[in-house]
Amino acid sequence: MEALPEILADSDVTPQTGTVDDLLSQRALPVEPPETPATGRRDIDRALGDDFLTHLPTIETAELEEIQASLAAVEQAVSAQRRTVYDAYELILDELSRRYREGGASVDDLL
Repeated sequence: MEALPEILADSDVTPQTGTVDDLLSQRALPVEPPETPATGRRDIDRALGDDFLTHLPTIETAELEEIQASLAAVEQAVSAQRRTVYDAYELILDELSRRYREGGASVDDLL
């Protein structure tokens, strides 16, 4: 992703021929795995625990209610994060639509 602006800005791009391997090797980009949190666990994993389903029949009602409340809190947090992502996504779509509509951007420039 970090190299995307450079790739898109490359004005020396010319039609290329050859095998797929040839084309890929001409545009080889370093790929690194994303950094993961030190805990390595999602909120939902922490809320339920690894053996939750195995012990479900033996869990006391009070503990189940605590787990349910914890899951509700996790769901609210995830929903808020998702809404933030969708809001940003919609703003970007609106801006791109405006640019294409007003002539500030052209599909031909992408080709």
